[in-house]
Amino acid sequence: MKKELSLFFKQHKGYAHLRDVRNVMIHPREITQAVIEGEVEKVKPGLYKLVNYNWDENNSMIDVCQSNKTAIICLLSAQAYYELTTFNPSEITVAVPNNAPKFELDYPPIHVYYFSDNFYPVGIDEIKLKHGTIKIYNKEKTICDMFRYRKKLGEDLALEGLKNYLQLKEANINKLIEYSEKCKVKTIIMPYLKALMAR
Repeated sequence: MKKELSLFFKQHKGYAHLRDVRNVMIHPREITQAVIEGEVEKVKPGLYKLVNYNWDENNSMIDVCQSNKTAIICLLSAQAYYELTTFNPSEITVAVPNNAPKFELDYPPIHVYYFSDNFYPVGIDEIKLKHGTIKIYNKEKTICDMFRYRKKLGEDLALEGLKNYLQLKEANINKLIEYSEKCKVKTIIMPYLKALMAR
């Protein structure tokens, strides 16, 4: 990979948008060549990431939370953070209030969910990490949100999260049921919960 392109990626935390690469007079074919050579990977149309970058998913989540004080790590990213899934999301999933202004970020890539007043403020934890603090929904709220969005994100991922949660030493069934009521998914989760606990 040419030095200019490598430097561009590093200046943008390992990411590059095709439009930005063009703006600095780097030809898009250089990215195409870097993908062929395995140095760069396509995240989604128009967005690429450097393979051998010092990636730290937690740092990316800190960046997101710092860029918007209302952003809460949620759904797939929260489930991955708690190691309740083997799925590795290519974007950081965040929740903001329903009436919040449009939230966009170039780096890192995000997928924004607008939560209503009934669901947004429930179950937020602040976790201090090595390089900063993140706001993230707790495990129980995350499981319930996954069931709320099961049709969009996949029932299999929601169920995987529930199964893995039940295997944790700190699993709290009463707390999970309490959050399922708050998130209005109790009637959906309970049959799965009973079946899994009966095994």
